[in-house]
Formats: sequence, structure tokens, C-alpha cells
Amino acid sequence: MTAGDDGRSKGAGSVLAERLNHLFANMHPPGAPYTNAFVADEISGGAAEYGGAKVTEQYLSMLRNGRRTNPSPELLRALAKFFGVPVGYLLGDLSQPQAARVEEEVRFLAAMRDQRVRAIALRSVGLPPEVQDSLTTIISQFRQQMNLPADPPGQGSHGDHRGQGGDRHGQ
Repeated sequence: MTAGDDGRSKGAGSVLAERLNHLFANMHPPGAPYTNAFVADEISGGAAEYGGAKVTEQYLSMLRNGRRTNPSPELLRALAKFFGVPVGYLLGDLSQPQAARVEEEVRFLAAMRDQRVRAIALRSVGLPPEVQDSLTTIISQFRQQMNLPADPPGQGSHGDHRGQGGDRHGQ
């Protein structure tokens, strides 16, 4: 359980709970977020894919609300695999830049669920960098006109030019 004054114990459980909740809220196909029952069924039913880990809906709920803070290494690996993140992210073992990178990738994937956002991104593939920079400027101007932050939450100014390998001049 979470200890009141023991920052280390409290921190470990709250980091796991916060990150699990973040992943549940953001890492899902278009539509509604995953439920505890769905994730438990997927992990427990996919014995080979998830290393034989078993978990119940109730136990996932306790992990997400911080009432349980020390899942087995097998379950942590299975949850990390299910959500496509490093195990260290769930444990809070990554450096701040590494954790920020994982969270940036989660935000990117969540944004890509929006068909219109995906269409804009894919249409810019193959354009020269200066044209992509011009598009970024135009989008920033629209955001400013609509009283939105210059950049989406959690993103640095004018987005990083991170490779998104695998894209081939497609739609």
C-alpha cells in the first residue's frame, strides 16, 4: 500500500498508477479507451504473446488507483508490451528525457487516431523541409487566431523533426 511519509514508496505506486492511467486514456484505437476488463482478457488470453502473465480486471483497477503498487515482473512486461512502451516507463526507471520521449510518442499516436490530423501529416510526407516549415508556420498562425497554444500540449516549439520511418509517399 502507499505509505504516507515514505516518498519513495508513494512515488513508485503513484508513478505506476499515473502512467497506467495515461496509457489507458491515450493508447487505444479510435473510439473509446480500453477497459480494465479488455486489457486483462487480452493479456491473460494471449499467453504466448504476453509471456504467460495473468491479470484480473480487479487487479488492474487496483494498480490504476494505487491500491496495489508491486506487480510481478511478468505482468509489468506484459502491460508494457500491450501498450508498446518500455517497462522502465511503467516503473519510473527512465531518465526524465527518456520518459518525456515515451510520452511524446504516446501523444503523437493519440493524435494520429484523428483521421484529419493523419491526413495532414501524410500529405506533408515527401515535401521539401522548407515547405514543411511553411506548413508548420501556417498551422501556428491558425492556432494563434483561435487562441490556442502555439504548440499542442507537451510539444516543443515547431515540433521536432523526428523520423516517422515507414512512411512512403502514401495517402
